[in-house]
Amino acid sequence: MTSPVIHRVTALDLAVRPVVWPFAEERRAEIAAHFAEKQRERPKIWNGRVLLGRDAVFTDGHFAATYFETDFASFLAWRDWGFPDPAVFNGFGMGALRTSDGAFVLGEMAQHTANSGRIYFPSGTPDLDDIKDGALDIPGSVVREVAEETGLTANDYAAEAGWHCVVSGRVIAMIQVLNLDMPGEVARARIEANLAREAEPELSAIHLVRGMSDLTPSMPRFVTAFIAQRLASR
Repeated sequence: MTSPVIHRVTALDLAVRPVVWPFAEERRAEIAAHFAEKQRERPKIWNGRVLLGRDAVFTDGHFAATYFETDFASFLAWRDWGFPDPAVFNGFGMGALRTSDGAFVLGEMAQHTANSGRIYFPSGTPDLDDIKDGALDIPGSVVREVAEETGLTANDYAAEAGWHCVVSGRVIAMIQVLNLDMPGEVARARIEANLAREAEPELSAIHLVRGMSDLTPSMPRFVTAFIAQRLASR
C-alpha cells in the first residue's frame, strides 16, 4: 500500500449535493448480489444511507470537497472491488482520544460489524445524521461516533483545533485529537463498563497505545500503521 500523505488543516468545507453515481446505477444487480453474500456472512449489517466524497482539494490549510448520498451496499461493493470509480473517495472523521498520561485509546471492532477485528480510533463512514445546513459536519460526526462506540461525550474531553487529514488512495481520514482529563486505565475502565451495558456493542476490546507525544506531520510509525489498517478496511 502507498504510504499515506498527511495534511494539517484548520478548515473543512464539505458541501453535500445531489449527485447521480454511475457506478451504483450501472452495476446495481452485481451490487445487490454482493451485499446479499455479505449479509449471509454478517447478518447484522444493514443497507442504510451513507455519504461519499469527490473533488477533494487541499489548499493553504483548507480542505474542500463535495459529498453525495448513496446506499451502504454500493459503498461496500466499491470498497471491496478495489475502488473502481477513482473519482470518489471515502472521507470520514476520527476521534483520537488521548488520556492525561499520554496514552491513545483505540477500539477493536466487534465480530458482527463490517470491519470486525480492526483496531483504530472511533470513527465511521458519514451518514445523513451528519448533515448540517447543507454541509457535512465532521466535528459533529466525530462527537457522535465517539459517543456511540465508547460512551464518552464532549464533556469528557477537549478537542484540539485543526485536523490531521491522512490520505491513502481513495480514503481520507480527518483526525481530531481529543484530550481526556483522565489517565488511560480509568478511560479504559469507563469504556469497558459502557460496553458491558450494551446488548450489542460496536467494540469488542479497548487498547491503550503509548510512546508518542503528538500527532504531527511526521506521524509516528505505529500510528501510521493503525491508520493504514483503518484505511485499508474502508
